[in-house]
Amino acid sequence: MPNAPQHVRIDIQEVRHRNRTAKAILANLSDSIPHLTNLLHYLNIAIDDVPFLVFEVKRLASEVAATRLNLANLVAAAHATLNSHRDEEPDPLYYLRDELSAQGFLPPSEGGRV
Repeated sequence: MPNAPQHVRIDIQEVRHRNRTAKAILANLSDSIPHLTNLLHYLNIAIDDVPFLVFEVKRLASEVAATRLNLANLVAAAHATLNSHRDEEPDPLYYLRDELSAQGFLPPSEGGRV
């Protein structure tokens, strides 16, 4: 999609509502127009995928939020490291090591500090 928006907001409740409505319409059509049963069956199968897609969208949104938080924490640790270096603190890399350890990139130290 060449012109896809950078951030798309999806109303999950509305998607679920439309899915239930579409399934009800297909059921009514299948009952009232029997010769379209096979076609409506294929449409119903496609609509059955929507709940799984909704679940995946919610899971990915949660994963993106966690990744953004981790990145923000790393950026804050980098800033703190640079500032402590500028201020000539004795261990300016402490902040970065601490955050990397908190995110599981370094093993924790024995004393709780890195």
